[in-house]
Amino acid sequence: MSDDAPGVLDGAVPPGAQTRLFGHAAAETFLATSYRSGKGHHAILIEGPEGIGKATLAFRFANHVLSHPDPLAAPAEMADPDPASAVSRQILSGASHNLLHLSRPVDEKTGRAKAAITIDEVRRAGKFFAQTSGTGNWRIVIVDPADDLNRNAANAILKMLEEPPRRSLFLVLTHAPGKLLPTIRSRCMPLSLSPLSPDDLSAVLGSLGVALPEASRQAVLAAAGGSASEALKLVNYGGFDILEVFGAAVGGKGVARKEVHRLADALSAKDSDTVFDFFCSQAGGYVMARAREAAKAGDIVAAERMARLSSDIGETIATARAYNLDRKQTVLSLIDGIAAGCR
Repeated sequence: MSDDAPGVLDGAVPPGAQTRLFGHAAAETFLATSYRSGKGHHAILIEGPEGIGKATLAFRFANHVLSHPDPLAAPAEMADPDPASAVSRQILSGASHNLLHLSRPVDEKTGRAKAAITIDEVRRAGKFFAQTSGTGNWRIVIVDPADDLNRNAANAILKMLEEPPRRSLFLVLTHAPGKLLPTIRSRCMPLSLSPLSPDDLSAVLGSLGVALPEASRQAVLAAAGGSASEALKLVNYGGFDILEVFGAAVGGKGVARKEVHRLADALSAKDSDTVFDFFCSQAGGYVMARAREAAKAGDIVAAERMARLSSDIGETIATARAYNLDRKQTVLSLIDGIAAGCR
């Protein structure tokens, strides 16, 4: 993680500081046009895989709205944010009185992000609206992502969506809309973003100063799946090494047990949140891919077995995070369980 921006990957730029957006011109135009009409929705659910620019789009739109508070006088297209403007400086410093960014808070004891966005975080939104109720300005809340809301927090957000304050705007991000409360989805206007194309992903990495050697370029672009964050994990966090050991261990290729333990040690070391999350995501994705392959082949028994295994993996990871269980044992259990389930 970046030392000066908690939660931001090494080599990345915080979404609020990013002045360029790649691959989502149509979504930008839609939001700008909708806002300019004066009839924009008060809550927008920005959907899509992790790392494709959802948060960047949300901050970009927030900057646009706060820079042009009168919708009817706003331009039809979003311009790149001006870092020197008062609005941009306030957003970047976290000092804007008109924008609140809700995400998983950092646990002061462990220094790690908590497992969920809690009700206490959502109460900040209530105070935010109460303190700014007489300003007449737009008040924008970015929920990043709503997938991380625990049950109480989700219900509290739902109440705000049902009774939105005047001149309020909710930008709700989600990697997996199907996991949200149906009532939250029903209160929001969905805006779906697609994974970045190889050209757009290359442009993002280039803007971040990440030079991909020609020998590994195609491998990175293919493995990243259109996600800039996945590409950074592959390039800057040893993602390919993780995938190699994991694939050999669950694929029955006879990888030495000491290699598996070495991987588990690396994933459970201090400040290993990023690689641990990467591993968990890859483990879940591997099983789901096997389930889809079995279903396409007509092997319903195997597809159902993989689906159950996927559910078990999700529960194991959620429990480990919620109770701060030993990560090394969690990694070993996941690898052993997947290896056994895929035989």
